[in-house]
Amino acid sequence: MKGAPRTPDADRVLQGLTTAVVVVDGELIVSRLNSAAEHLLSVSRRLAAGRPLDSFFDPPEDLIGLCRRAVATGATCGARELAVRVGGRSMRLDSRAAPMDGQAGSLVLELVDTALDRQVRRDAELIAQRNASRRIIQQLAHEVRNPLGGLRGAAQLLARQLPDSRLQVYTDVIIDEADRLASLVDTILKAGRRPKPSSISLHEVTEHVARLIEAEKPSGVKLLRDYDPSLPPTVADRDQLIQAFLNLARNALQAVGEEGRLIFRTRALSNFSLGGKRYRTVLSAEVEDSGPGIPEELRGTIFFPLITGRASGSGLGLTIAQDLVSRNGGLVEFESVPGATVFQMRLPVVAAWEGSG
Repeated sequence: MKGAPRTPDADRVLQGLTTAVVVVDGELIVSRLNSAAEHLLSVSRRLAAGRPLDSFFDPPEDLIGLCRRAVATGATCGARELAVRVGGRSMRLDSRAAPMDGQAGSLVLELVDTALDRQVRRDAELIAQRNASRRIIQQLAHEVRNPLGGLRGAAQLLARQLPDSRLQVYTDVIIDEADRLASLVDTILKAGRRPKPSSISLHEVTEHVARLIEAEKPSGVKLLRDYDPSLPPTVADRDQLIQAFLNLARNALQAVGEEGRLIFRTRALSNFSLGGKRYRTVLSAEVEDSGPGIPEELRGTIFFPLITGRASGSGLGLTIAQDLVSRNGGLVEFESVPGATVFQMRLPVVAAWEGSG
């Protein structure tokens, strides 16, 4: 005969929650916290215990006021989108303080970083854009490719029939431009191939691109490196990631013009959500430029094909980069203010192939 179901251990339940939970006494001194709170506060529970709650937040006044109202009234009090800095990071926290039964003055404080919700929504938008863009550029490439052969052939025939050889310069322009378009179409179609995964270091990608950019950049542009040397390897298509990162880097180089600064940065992000899925470790290869920033009207559509802020731009570089990274299970995101635009190529660390093809 089976026994009665065993009641789950309260501490196991607490540690299993994805919401950050902090327990404080009547003096608002931390007594306990769960794993999610350790991650949010960037501190272990051993070091957090015994510290005043206000030592974790800057400014602390709104959160402390919320807790004091809960203590004074004995009721649950909440607040949305409290703007604070925690461990040097800016956050907006949904917060709720509730008195603990049978423990006078003690509170359970729940904290939710709304940035995660915003990121999940943003990632969903980027994935929807990527799917639409993938269909558009593939269809566009096929539609353009067929007429190009006829255009080039007609120009060659016309060149042979011209009565004045000096007029051939015009047919040469037609042929050269047809070849340029054909090369662009081939690049688009090649980008759509299935990945060929292998174990790689992300720094193989960033350093290969750095050598190309060093050769291309004007003398007034500085390329700096800010690498995390402890990055683990992952499994991905090296050539596709090089092409994607090169597109991001060239985009940044065009943004700074003749003078400015580029920074290649690598980071490992722990317990990071990407495309609506949480990973233990996500790698981030970033390109930061000191250019004027992305115009507000372009930010929502920047990864769509043919969207560009430059008269000479094709509007395909970012679209192709997003598609290539997504085929390797990742996503390209960005942040932009004047003087600091950062494009982040983010990839989950995987031991075996999990790309999206």
